[in-house]
Amino acid sequence: MKSLKFTTSKYITCLAFTWAMGLASCTKEYQDPSRAKTAVALTNQQGLTAVAIGLQRVYTLSRTGVMFNAVAANGFVTNELSLLNSGNIPELQLSTGGTAVDGTNTILFNLWTSANKIVYDADLVITNAGNLGDKGYASGLIAYSSIFKALAIGNLSQYWEKIPDGTGKNVAFITRATGFTKAIAVIDNALNTITANPISSGFNSNVPNINILNTLHALKARYALFSGNYSLALSEANEVDLTKASSFNFDATSPNILFTIISSNNVFQPSNVNLGLTGADVPDAGDKRIPFYTIFAGNQVATIRMNGFAASTTTPFPIYLPGEMTLIKAEAYARQPDLSNALAELNKVVTKTTDVFGVTAALPPLSGTYTQQQLLDLIYKHRSIELYASGLKIEDMRRFNQPVANRKRNFFPYPFQERDNNPNTPADPGF
Repeated sequence: MKSLKFTTSKYITCLAFTWAMGLASCTKEYQDPSRAKTAVALTNQQGLTAVAIGLQRVYTLSRTGVMFNAVAANGFVTNELSLLNSGNIPELQLSTGGTAVDGTNTILFNLWTSANKIVYDADLVITNAGNLGDKGYASGLIAYSSIFKALAIGNLSQYWEKIPDGTGKNVAFITRATGFTKAIAVIDNALNTITANPISSGFNSNVPNINILNTLHALKARYALFSGNYSLALSEANEVDLTKASSFNFDATSPNILFTIISSNNVFQPSNVNLGLTGADVPDAGDKRIPFYTIFAGNQVATIRMNGFAASTTTPFPIYLPGEMTLIKAEAYARQPDLSNALAELNKVVTKTTDVFGVTAALPPLSGTYTQQQLLDLIYKHRSIELYASGLKIEDMRRFNQPVANRKRNFFPYPFQERDNNPNTPADPGF
């Protein structure tokens, strides 16, 4: 069996056609018209593996994927990114913010449609994999697909007030809080499946860059935090081995889209060397995360460029960072409140000099007595630096009650294509 990073060309052609049809109709009916071929594919290991391959491709590759559009949409409205060319209309809308962002925005449309397609295709794998004879391989397929389904639901819940409750015509909508709960339920099902039938070595060998068990616990910790379930967030973050990396990997034929965009120097770059942060949130002098995430380059005049996880064609993009897990622990402790343990966890990030992805502040430890609010302010600051351009900042700004003036939107409007095809689409938020 080939590694999951490669494709089964016949089925990927089918996926590409399905994707094009999904973009045209926006009814979230993503089924290939060749239903007989699809039905056969879903009954065997090779076919289900091909669908699983498609999940990562839809999530990470090209400007239509969730990865690029989440980084871009989040980055503009939270001032992480600066627009270089006002001729890029979708980016201009987000950079302007407010009512300039409407249902015509293709960045939001691509984010919405790609996430819903992932949910649809992941459900095909999760529903049908249990029928395979090799239960260990089936567990791998279910767990792997559940990662993408949880990420898709989580991304929708981060950016929209309400999200579709599944896929299909005229689907009902649920609150974003229920969306996070649903993402956690997807993860729990995967964890229970693994417990019943451990993932086979044959499957694990096909996904060498994704630590499935760690990733499931990490995403559960993230969405538990976003749900306000701090005890669950803390216990799940403690399950993650911070010495193990889990990432989306790229190559010359499937390049890192962020590098492709950044290298053109025609769309966006970091807002400034402070990552768009102001006041007390400005990074400390000597914070080594700044030269990690930014670099000055140029043929004639050096200008600020995004570095970090957009550094090259083959730079991996982490599904989560070890520092995120430590900061989840710090925040969970701070909100309970357990200020002593909160400071201890925060200092692990502040003083970190080694990291599997190279994200290290290498600063002196924070010392002294802090109030709960002071610690929460510091945790927000270090999340903003540690998790730069990860797509998480808008959620953080709302959760930490940051001034509305510091962001350009609270939630996004629904794509017109969704509204035109689903009468259940909610009203757009005011801001």
